[in-house]
Amino acid sequence: MKVIKAAVFAATMMTASTGMAAEVSGNVALGSEYFFRGVNQSGGEALSGGFDVAFDSGFYVGTWASSIDFSNGPELDYYAGYGGSFSDTVSYDVGYLFYGYPGDSSLDFEELYGSVSFADATVGFNYSDDYFDSTGETTYLYIDYGFALNDKFSLGFHYGTMSADDSVAYNAVFEDAIDDYSISLSTEYAGIGIDFSFIDSSGSGALDADAEFAVTFSKSL
Repeated sequence: MKVIKAAVFAATMMTASTGMAAEVSGNVALGSEYFFRGVNQSGGEALSGGFDVAFDSGFYVGTWASSIDFSNGPELDYYAGYGGSFSDTVSYDVGYLFYGYPGDSSLDFEELYGSVSFADATVGFNYSDDYFDSTGETTYLYIDYGFALNDKFSLGFHYGTMSADDSVAYNAVFEDAIDDYSISLSTEYAGIGIDFSFIDSSGSGALDADAEFAVTFSKSL
């Protein structure tokens, strides 16, 4: 992973030095819960937000943070990637993502990710050589599908599945949290995005979603 981080840093410096046009955007959100792959991260309300810099070349970098309840500090993520298209209807995205926990750096982990989108669907894949809390090599495969119901509401579906080579270490931390599912109804009012989500997981741990509901209010900056 050190080689990957060095390559990402070099690409960032090279892109910046060419003076290419860049678009800076931001976001902030307040949710009743923060679930990550079907596992509750906040134990209640969560405040999150981030910034992105996207270049005309398709290269982008960004950071995102959220309040959590299992570390003496927030979750603080950094990512860099490249997006493009194969055709007018098929696009792709590949990149590197670092999940940081300043309150307990032993929880830090990294992933490589890639996805392909076509029509209203996205199929993606994430890989980590040493997942959260040093639980070993993992892969995460997911599919998202969303569409507009009308000019005010849209509906989104998500399914993801996690697998780990070190099943003993993985299950010791996450028990049987393997699959996660969600359905989201989204709308906007006065410039505020509103998402109502139903979240479930096949896991049996205390933090795994069990037919739970969450609402999130978000604003693009």
